[in-house]
Amino acid sequence: MRTSITRFFAALILAVTTTPLTHAQSAEPKPYLVEWLYRVQYGHKDEWWSLFRKYQIAALDREQQLGYITSYTVYAPGLHTSEDGRWDYRIVIAYKDQSSSTHEGEVLRQLFPDQAVLRKEENRRWELTSNHYDLPIHAIDPHAE
Repeated sequence: MRTSITRFFAALILAVTTTPLTHAQSAEPKPYLVEWLYRVQYGHKDEWWSLFRKYQIAALDREQQLGYITSYTVYAPGLHTSEDGRWDYRIVIAYKDQSSSTHEGEVLRQLFPDQAVLRKEENRRWELTSNHYDLPIHAIDPHAE
């Protein structure tokens, strides 16, 4: 009897440890979230936004078509704050994974073969940017221990 029970548990352990995980059991990879934040010099928001849309939004759209980005959202403030906390545009990007966040340069080269014009206009956009950061962000489960 004891041998039968031992064999049963050994077979059960073997079955559990060698059975592949089903889709519901496997953990979906979490997206790699990055926030871009920009503060633009006063009086230049329209010019800045035009350049940003031309290059960065086009690149984000293409990266999404290629599957590197699962989604992105562009935010603008509804009201104003103090100067030290002021921002004009916030873009939150959900990359498929961290390695997917490294393709912007190659996508820009494919979309805009005239790299001299790209550099000139992107340099102008940076001249109009008074503050910027890229920050990986993480969702926190407020109920986790």
